[in-house]
Amino acid sequence: MTELCIDTSGATAVSIVRDGQVIGASRNESGRHHAESITPCVLEALEDAGLPADASHAGLDAVCVGTGPAPFTGLRAGLVSARVFAKAAGIPVYGVCSLDAIARRALDHLSPDTHVYAFTDARRKELYWGHFVAEGPDDVRLIGQLEVGFARALGGALREQTGLLVSDAPVPSHSGEVLAGAEMGPMLPLDPAVMVRIVRARLARGEEERLGTEPLYLRRPDIHGQAPERM
Repeated sequence: MTELCIDTSGATAVSIVRDGQVIGASRNESGRHHAESITPCVLEALEDAGLPADASHAGLDAVCVGTGPAPFTGLRAGLVSARVFAKAAGIPVYGVCSLDAIARRALDHLSPDTHVYAFTDARRKELYWGHFVAEGPDDVRLIGQLEVGFARALGGALREQTGLLVSDAPVPSHSGEVLAGAEMGPMLPLDPAVMVRIVRARLARGEEERLGTEPLYLRRPDIHGQAPERM
């Protein structure tokens, strides 16, 4: 199986994964201009993998795309591009919450019964975060709902249920003081191969409804004050 993985929750990250191994990758670290960088990154990743530049003839079996949470413009660009590539190649597209992938990669390095709080920078001096536990060796389960807010809210959740903070980047400076006493877990870059593992685990359990490509914006003006609950 060969998958094209796209994530624009932060940087523009594109990878080609074959049988669980990354065989080609490209990344644009800019957190802006995602729409302009996606196609060049896909072409570079395909070339890196030794595959044809035309994705419809590259022997891809599926597209996996990060659904956020993230700001509107970059996230939308990634999701639209993923759907376009999938349609052109005649293959399915599956969505994975970026926080799920961060939590799963961290749990690969921890005891399977560990509680983790995966977070990313939401800008505006806020964080996106969720409370996760392992669901088998390749997936995670969200406890409660995804959140967006100031670090003190995350700190309050940690006081109610202890766990490790995990992310794909260090704690942002705007939240460092509030979270200074929290116990940190692994801080590892988002791995597209982990996204593929999550997709395969959910498909194997017949849970394709958990692989939708609806964007997770979470910002209160976009969702009228409610964060979406997830299974």
